Amino acid sequence: MKTLHIVRHGKSSWDFEDISDIDRPLSPRGVNNAYLMAKKLSERKVEPDLFITSPANRALYTSIIFARVLKFPYEQIRISDSIYMGHTDDLIKIIRSQDNSISTLLVFGHNPSFTALANQLMDEYLDNIPTAGIVSLNFEIDTWEKLGKKSPGKHFFDYPKRYS
Repeated sequence: MKTLHIVRHGKSSWDFEDISDIDRPLSPRGVNNAYLMAKKLSERKVEPDLFITSPANRALYTSIIFARVLKFPYEQIRISDSIYMGHTDDLIKIIRSQDNSISTLLVFGHNPSFTALANQLMDEYLDNIPTAGIVSLNFEIDTWEKLGKKSPGKHFFDYPKRYS
């Protein structure tokens, strides 16, 4: 069994006019929501084997917050440039290339590609993964290479506004 957690970065700050998109930080709400959702994964007893994140500041910082809460070693967070501006096919390629010793994978990145990825992997349709939202999918496969459009087993969709 392989478990994939698709995590959209927390709400970003637009307070800085002179920085590039890739450097935009999380807003205070984004930080709080990332902690909230990381705690929700912790309550579900998620034990990650690997984090892969976009190099964008907001995604990277979201992954660091999740690592802190889930007690995942920071130095093992992988950064993939392909996630930043990647399309669904790029994301699938990244996931399929993971070592099969990895059972639980968390990927951190952006819309619209993350919502499109979730929709490609599920039978249900999601209109949008909100900031700090998580789509978690279990697949009855033994290798990541077999990841495709299948009906995942148990899955859940969670996001911060459920708790406000």
